[in-house]
Amino acid sequence: MSRSRSTTVAPAPPAPPPLTAEEAVRQAKAEGLTLLRSDSSTGYKGVYFDSSSKSKPFKVEVWRGGKLVYLGTFATAEEAALCYARSLEAQAPPLTAEEALRQAQAEGLTLRRSESSSTGFRCVSFNSSSKNKPYQVKVWRGGNEVYLGRFTTPEEAALCYARSLEAQAAAAAPPEPPPLTAEEVLRQAEAEGLTLRRSESSSTGYKGVYFNSSSTSKPYQVKVWRGGKTVSLGNYATAEEAALCYARSLGGQAAAAAPPAPPPLTAEEALRQAEAEGLTLLRSKSGSTGYKGVGFDSRAKSKPYKADARRGGKTVFLGYYQTPEEAALCYARTPEAQATAPQPPAASSRKRKVRSEEQPPDGPADVVVVILEGRLVESTTFE
Repeated sequence: MSRSRSTTVAPAPPAPPPLTAEEAVRQAKAEGLTLLRSDSSTGYKGVYFDSSSKSKPFKVEVWRGGKLVYLGTFATAEEAALCYARSLEAQAPPLTAEEALRQAQAEGLTLRRSESSSTGFRCVSFNSSSKNKPYQVKVWRGGNEVYLGRFTTPEEAALCYARSLEAQAAAAAPPEPPPLTAEEVLRQAEAEGLTLRRSESSSTGYKGVYFNSSSTSKPYQVKVWRGGKTVSLGNYATAEEAALCYARSLGGQAAAAAPPAPPPLTAEEALRQAEAEGLTLLRSKSGSTGYKGVGFDSRAKSKPYKADARRGGKTVFLGYYQTPEEAALCYARTPEAQATAPQPPAASSRKRKVRSEEQPPDGPADVVVVILEGRLVESTTFE
């Protein structure tokens, strides 16, 4: 008969007692470490206060591999700072701009420049809330923005980005073609059978093209409406090159295939057309144009009058027009205007004794009739 042998598990050694602030400072000095100061509420870098823990309210967290890693909780801020000082992140000294450039060259990396960024480097932004390390690196990964760290100089931050998979993929991609001049764009559009759509309401002169002053080399941006959202199609050096991008888009091709807009109506023509359609151009004392639903846009030179309507709690743009009367005609055609337009006076009806000439041929001599707009609609014999 076999007997089972019972095994006993040795108890885990007790956790060391927490260090006081003075003991943590002496221990750091003994190990040759520095408790890194910070402008944070705890006074130490990587140390955060957690009010949910009463006995150990100071926790340590570091950024490692693009993720926030928890290192532990401690009784004092100094003991937590000692934990952070022992981490690899704390022991790596910050690089100067020259050291970051030399390190990038030693690793065969290129610090990618960007004229659209205020720091001069791609994916590197300036964060004024951090005094010691104000340059931070963020990349798009899997549809999400991933934080890679904070650094003392933009060059050191650019080195961090250059080491990322995103930067290496961008470096391996073929170089962008040189920007086209305005003349080259016009020739290319003609070769592709495209038309650069003009727009007098746009400051760039082209539909779908906007000016972005934050980019010095490519200030012209292309935007289109797609699926109810504004989608950016890219930045370009000239307005003509951006207009060519818009002409190639589905929205640009649909606009080119649409029938041409009818010629604008003069004020007199708009008034006659409203009368022909039985519409009323609604006046407004509060608007500068004198008509309801019509505003003035000084940016549009040839068609400065725009029509808007409130629909479903939102302002809906209806179009630009040459005269306020034409814009008012556009607004008068909307359901919103027709619902508020004054209705014709109701047809009056009254009862009176019929005159001899209105007496029905075979009717009695004394009747009460209802005359509606000059027509006999009801008659009642007197008793």
